[in-house]
Amino acid sequence: MRRRLGQMLVKEFLQVFRDKRARFLLIGPPIIQMLLFGYAATLEVRHVPTAVLDLDQSRQSRDLIARFSSSPYFDVRDYVSDRQQLASEIDRGDVLLGIEIRAGFARNLLAGRMAPVQAIVDGTDSNTALVAVGYVNRIADGFSRERSDDRLALSAPLLASDIPRVDLDSRPWFNSNLQSRWFFVPGVIGSLILIEIVLLTAFAVVREREIGTLEQIMVTPIRRTEFILGKTIPFFLIGLADTALIAVVGTFWFHVPFRGSIAVLGLGAVIFLLSMFGTGLLISTVSANQQQAMVTAFFFDIPAIIFSGFGFPIGSMPEIFQKLSYLDPLRYFLVVIRGVYLKGVGVETLWPQMAAMAAFAVAALTISALRFQKSVE
Repeated sequence: MRRRLGQMLVKEFLQVFRDKRARFLLIGPPIIQMLLFGYAATLEVRHVPTAVLDLDQSRQSRDLIARFSSSPYFDVRDYVSDRQQLASEIDRGDVLLGIEIRAGFARNLLAGRMAPVQAIVDGTDSNTALVAVGYVNRIADGFSRERSDDRLALSAPLLASDIPRVDLDSRPWFNSNLQSRWFFVPGVIGSLILIEIVLLTAFAVVREREIGTLEQIMVTPIRRTEFILGKTIPFFLIGLADTALIAVVGTFWFHVPFRGSIAVLGLGAVIFLLSMFGTGLLISTVSANQQQAMVTAFFFDIPAIIFSGFGFPIGSMPEIFQKLSYLDPLRYFLVVIRGVYLKGVGVETLWPQMAAMAAFAVAALTISALRFQKSVE
């Protein structure tokens, strides 16, 4: 058995590394995708295109506008002269946010009355709009608080010093600067591994069937179990190497902290790879050609990424989709990789996720093996 399996492994490695294009596809695209997705996948909203309509033209209104223009979250591109022009720029998509300061703004402030400021936001991109409105509220609240403190300090300095105040001192754990890239880069690592391994394994058997060599291999002394191992072990080792490569690039290029154990991350990656190999083999056994295998693989990959919690919180999904997410191995692997990277937790904390991935791997590999035996009979 060892000799036959060894010959099968040599044949697979020669077939993979003999092709220059295949060698590049195993290394180039994962690194390029890691860099692209690492920069593109973020929840941070900065440089929101903004237009300002200042109908008051006072020192106070200019002070408020200066807070927006000096903020990294807003990019004041235009100062319009009337409401029609402001609405037109938002309608054309030239700006996402419009700030209107009405006439009498400074007079109301000096008189101690409410001085309303209108923020008009393009709600086409609801997530960006909500974040931008939050930034506007933060700037407006800070401006209002400073004005109230200054007015009280001038009118009643003794009273101002005795008024109690509650200051919120936030302390984020595991991500002190709340950088969304620290959250997304480990997720990108898991998602790229899923896509690459499922595609590689999905082509493993169907390629032999499509070119007509599967029947020739089956009449040789090699057994079906040895054939499956010979087709999966090379891709498993390649997937493990690609996992390490992607993780190294994501960690050092984007400066994501690694606080856990490499052994724990390696154990989780091995179990996740086995579950993805089982899925890929199953796709390969039910596909008649490589085109069908590719379409079926993408039919699995996209829902798996969506239901994993990579970019959308699972808790905000409908209940039926939350339950379906328990069938997604990527959901558990993202908990493992983010826990190891950001929290530094070990197997004693992550064993439920690893057990779930192991159960999925056993089920997928068993079903694919049975399906393979049935397809070659």
